Amino acid sequence: MLSLNSVMLGSKQPSALVAFYEKVFGKSADMVDPDNGFWGWQVGNAFFGILTHSEMDGKSKDPGRMMINFETSQVKEEFERIKSLGGTVIHEPYEMGEGFIATLADPDGNYFQLMNPMS
Repeated sequence: MLSLNSVMLGSKQPSALVAFYEKVFGKSADMVDPDNGFWGWQVGNAFFGILTHSEMDGKSKDPGRMMINFETSQVKEEFERIKSLGGTVIHEPYEMGEGFIATLADPDGNYFQLMNPMS
């Protein structure tokens, strides 16, 4: 049986992503290794990392190919908060199943979604 324990985003501009996600998560990175170009946060049961990656250049070319989902009971409120922090709106909150879902993008153009907990 597999268990997802982490997601890592590679970037040539990790400092912009780190600054953005520090505001999104409301805290500094839990793990910092700038000499090796790595920053990471424990977010719920998973670890979210950003690393310097020489092969990444500019905005994500296929941002919808893989999306990171952050679970929250306050999708609309978190959507507004993250939008005010500079998150790019991809899709305003809308009803889906038993709750809401919204899609934003980070400074590299990576899509992430806010969604209500699913039963």
